[in-house]
Amino acid sequence: MNSKDTSNLGAGNWRLPAGSPSLPEVHQSIEVPASLGFWRKLLVFAGPGYMVAVGYMDPGNWATDLAAGARFNYALLSVIMISNLMAILLQSLSLKLGIVTGRDLAQACRDYYSRPLSICLWILCEIAIAACDLAEVIGSAIALNLLFGLPLAWGVCLTGLDVLAVLYLQQKGFRYIEALVIALIGVIGVCFAVEIFLSRPGASAIVAGFVPSPDILRNPEMLYIAISILGATVMPHNLYLHSSIVQTRKYQATHEGMKEAIKFATLDSTIALMFALFINAAILIVSAATFHHTGNQNVAEIQDAYKLLSPLLGTTLASVLFAIALLCSGQNSTLTGTLAGQIVMEGFLNIRLRPWLRRLITRLLAIIPAIICVILYGESGTTKLLILSQVILSLQLSFAVFPLVQFTSQKSKMGKFANSLWLKSLAWVVALFIGFLNIWLLVQSVRQWGE
Repeated sequence: MNSKDTSNLGAGNWRLPAGSPSLPEVHQSIEVPASLGFWRKLLVFAGPGYMVAVGYMDPGNWATDLAAGARFNYALLSVIMISNLMAILLQSLSLKLGIVTGRDLAQACRDYYSRPLSICLWILCEIAIAACDLAEVIGSAIALNLLFGLPLAWGVCLTGLDVLAVLYLQQKGFRYIEALVIALIGVIGVCFAVEIFLSRPGASAIVAGFVPSPDILRNPEMLYIAISILGATVMPHNLYLHSSIVQTRKYQATHEGMKEAIKFATLDSTIALMFALFINAAILIVSAATFHHTGNQNVAEIQDAYKLLSPLLGTTLASVLFAIALLCSGQNSTLTGTLAGQIVMEGFLNIRLRPWLRRLITRLLAIIPAIICVILYGESGTTKLLILSQVILSLQLSFAVFPLVQFTSQKSKMGKFANSLWLKSLAWVVALFIGFLNIWLLVQSVRQWGE
């Protein structure tokens, strides 16, 4: 029995045949020997979780984390933690869908829904990926501008070269892409570890910040930023991406083999998302320790934070490390975003484009509006464009979360791996909660955009 033949496990009740797998050039390209011990097997499965985790620390989240720390000290650390727990739950459902059914989320939507509805979901997802890519392109361009004085328009164009990097590394093997992503995450982690050391935050205040405070609900301004963190944390394209890239592992297509694959893939995802928790918390902590008590509570833009870090902390290293981390974050996110674009198009439409062409299209959809905005409005325009990209992501998220929870809760699709009653209940609560938050965030952001 191969990985597609899961009918006897209860996962074969699909309207359409499975068709070709996602990312066929790397599908089941990484062997998982049954003889490996726990730790070596965990290393074999390590990788997809980190590629997903970069979406939770992309430049689109930086401004929100900076504003949260500068204005409200450590109080919103609890919101970052809650957001991360929701992300861990949803990503575990995504990888389970891919492992058990042999379909990614896009393919599952095409199989289950009518053609018109499937096309609508595809269009919404493509818009969301373009918006996400837009934020990452702008973040990288800002970093290049801060580090080297490169004009923003040139920086936006330069970020398109990562398409070549993805193509080259994918020809070498999927593990090379994973290694690059993990290395960049490591650089980001080191940069912020040094930033925390330089800013010398209070340990007891940090611990207290992870405890939810009723002030979050009482203070409208704090509530808005809290909902911004919650609403913009889970990226819709990550749910499509994860359900596909877990299939790069060649696990045994038996009940026990899939159960083991789910266990190790979930460990990989959870550990990786804890790194994302550290990065997001570190941005807030550095912002709180550096800006909150120095009369700089209005810092919300990345450029302002860069300019203030060095004089406030007494070393130029602080600003340099901040910009390096931003550059790594932006480039990491664009690497995974281009892969997600390929998965979504192939999954929803069941058509194949050459990888370089698909990634070029994805990148142009982000680069063209970014260049236009930079030329017309300069730095102020990039900030508004970042806000708009988060609004678009918020609008699309529920269209990915609801199908994911629906599919993984159906025994006709998942067999014995269907969500248990408690997990199904928790997943629907999270899905509805995220849907409500994103509608609220959308309304408030549109109001701010119009002001």
